[in-house]
Amino acid sequence: MEIKKIPLLKNAANFRERMTALNIELPIEDAIEKAPESPLAAPIDIGGFKVGNRYAVHPMEGWDTTADGKPTPDLIRRWERFGESGAKLIWGFEAMAVRHDGRANPNQLVLNAENAPLIREAAQRALDAHARVMGTSDDVLWGYQLTHSGRFSRPNAKTKFEPSVAYTHPILNKKYPLEPGSHILSDDDVKRLIEDYVNAAVLAEKSGVPFVDIKQCHGYLMHEFLSAFTRKGLYGGESLEERSRFAREVIEGVRQAAPKLILGVRLSTFDWVPFKKGPQDGSGSATGVPEEFKDLLPYKYAFGTNPDNPIEADLTEPIRYLKMLKEWGVSVVNASCGSPYYNPHIQRPASSPPSDGYQPPEDPIVGVARQAGIVRQLKKAVPDMPLVSSGLTYLQEFLPQVGQALVRQGWTDILGIGRMMLSYPGIVADSLKDGAIKTGKICRTFSDCTTAPRNGMKSGCFPLDEYYKAMPEFTQLKEYKAAEREKAKAAAAAVSA
Repeated sequence: MEIKKIPLLKNAANFRERMTALNIELPIEDAIEKAPESPLAAPIDIGGFKVGNRYAVHPMEGWDTTADGKPTPDLIRRWERFGESGAKLIWGFEAMAVRHDGRANPNQLVLNAENAPLIREAAQRALDAHARVMGTSDDVLWGYQLTHSGRFSRPNAKTKFEPSVAYTHPILNKKYPLEPGSHILSDDDVKRLIEDYVNAAVLAEKSGVPFVDIKQCHGYLMHEFLSAFTRKGLYGGESLEERSRFAREVIEGVRQAAPKLILGVRLSTFDWVPFKKGPQDGSGSATGVPEEFKDLLPYKYAFGTNPDNPIEADLTEPIRYLKMLKEWGVSVVNASCGSPYYNPHIQRPASSPPSDGYQPPEDPIVGVARQAGIVRQLKKAVPDMPLVSSGLTYLQEFLPQVGQALVRQGWTDILGIGRMMLSYPGIVADSLKDGAIKTGKICRTFSDCTTAPRNGMKSGCFPLDEYYKAMPEFTQLKEYKAAEREKAKAAAAAVSA
């Protein structure tokens, strides 16, 4: 498989030729268009709020709060950079656990009564930073992302999962071992957790927060419940109504207790079977391959997945679910997919895998096009639900030009940006103001921002951000990667021998 690096494409004409060669559809415009002409500069109404442009910042954690879930200077700097970006939708800043046992790491924010004022102060720092760059923050919709990490909870130690799960998963239970029958939340456990979500939302509203995301993506708990076909009781079963009861009761509870909040959902709109590393090649690299699933057909352990071929999406239920969310009072959906834990190449296409990942089994641009095409289908099916696109950072210097085309042609409503914000938050303001971007700051998807936290370090852009280069984690990460390269060389030598 040939992977052609994005910078080698040089211009939009070459980009189109590459799409044709790969037999995929991904539109692009010839040049970056300045505001106000750019479709990305147009405002959009979300829940009665006029959002000032079509750029969004995805929520990204830094594994850098205090042990009790309070903001730190590292976190405040990251949020200020999100504000300085010029994006007018700041989607949750980063995930905030609604209680301690739901933290994805022991340095994740916890939204409780003690921490709420400090988190609100950090958010204000971001809004003030935005106003300094853009003149006003009055047209910024911002808020908190509420979560419980479920199967991927690590509340007390960076290397120890302490999972709470919706059901027994025949593949993930082996990849992330559980004692059989344990850690499965009872219906009463779920009801208590619903109260925790509602209480967290009330704290947000009382702090003057305008927006909350009821997170349902990436294999975390509420997303897992959407695939709980085999779960017994109130919160699982064959029907989507049963499997989405947890989400519905949270949303209904929040609407009743905190009616001023605009509600959003970041949703994994489709999923695939988990992947694993395949056989190592001569360089010691291992390409991703699906876990064995032939004995599990029809596959009932994923949402938005073809049960007869679980490396394909099936949007029948996701389309129904978007309509249900709309009926429940959700105003916007941020469309992602899969999970960074078990099939990252579909969720965040990248040139280099994180330390716990695998080499991509396809040109990463195929993954970008897949997500864009899925959002296009969802938008066509549910046109009155505003949608935010994900998985776009791999576009690199072509991100604004493709984004313009996606919005202008109605594939999506809002361009969501994740990892690129860590290396180059100014890509938004620069593209809208100057019609040009600074290529030296562009994220090249080396995945250091994921490899670091996977190995107990803070997350940040270590290759390009001088702030992180000055940290001891920069040296730790460099040494870790060097050791991994030596292991790969030794493995390759063993294979060739």
